[in-house]
Amino acid sequence: MSTVPAPPRPPAATASTSTSTSTSTSTSGPTSSSPTASRPTPAAPARPALDWRVRFGILSLIWGFSFLLIKVGTEGYAPFQVTLGRLAFGTAVVAAVLVVKRERLPRGTRTWLHLTVAAFLLNALPFSLFAYAELTIPSTLAGICNATSPLWGMALSLVALSEDRPTRRRVAGLGIGFFGVLTVLGAWQGFSGLDLRGTAMALLASLSYPIGWIYVRRTLAGSGHSNLSLSGAQLLVATAELAVVTPLFTSMPTHFPVVPLLAIVALGALGTGLAFLMQYALVAEVGPTTAQMVTYFIPVIATAAGVAVLGESLSWSTPVGAVIVLAGAALTQSRPRKAAPPQARPPRQS
Repeated sequence: MSTVPAPPRPPAATASTSTSTSTSTSTSGPTSSSPTASRPTPAAPARPALDWRVRFGILSLIWGFSFLLIKVGTEGYAPFQVTLGRLAFGTAVVAAVLVVKRERLPRGTRTWLHLTVAAFLLNALPFSLFAYAELTIPSTLAGICNATSPLWGMALSLVALSEDRPTRRRVAGLGIGFFGVLTVLGAWQGFSGLDLRGTAMALLASLSYPIGWIYVRRTLAGSGHSNLSLSGAQLLVATAELAVVTPLFTSMPTHFPVVPLLAIVALGALGTGLAFLMQYALVAEVGPTTAQMVTYFIPVIATAAGVAVLGESLSWSTPVGAVIVLAGAALTQSRPRKAAPPQARPPRQS
């Protein structure tokens, strides 16, 4: 689930890397007179306890099960309350990491104003829309709608980002992807039995993510702040936005159902807080191209969880359409391979 993707990376000069300035002298062996003998040996970076593939799988499971947790949460609490709780617990997790790493929140009025818009488009709005959508649509459909986000992003980037040039492959992927959406929705049946309002909310939530990322790319790229600092501030602002809105549309719960409450805690602490930190580490380790592949596993897990745990029904068009959507999304994210430089020909012998 696209929850809190890391903001654009700051320039290399501002990256949060540390170098040791201390020197050590070896007394157990002969010394060398070469200039390099006195240089300290850089410490090897600590390897994560878990291989990145294992963490990739865990992240896919967390985000795939997020739609199930939203469904369970809305069974006991209003959608805005689910979203507020999700953001509050997610912010708490990221804030704890900020404190441990001794990173500060960004400074500057202009930066915070941009973060306010980003928090609305990337967190407050889509999280709330998914919560409201799952009042009337199954979690499986919500998870598949979330997979359309790369398709919306492709369509928008062709208009808003001059550096993203359309190619035949990407345009074909866009068409295939939206054909898959129509398959999931059962367009040939006139969308019978489908809650159009809930489905529209889920699709609008998916559209909100690429709009937010285009805005972030245009306003916060190269701001000099770390990804962790920007994202922590973004979550904090989103929590404040929901804290203002929620009392206007809901009343204080008279009782607190335990299972939905635990679902909200897990949704926030795991699906928003921990999942962001895991994605942040994956992007740093294996790069954004590999890390973003998690998007294609989320609808599969969301569908399996909805059917196995919640007993949601599944027609043939849902998995078939989901596969078409993912195939189209993969094409829109593909890039043409760079042609290999021509090899020098051997000299001609006479």
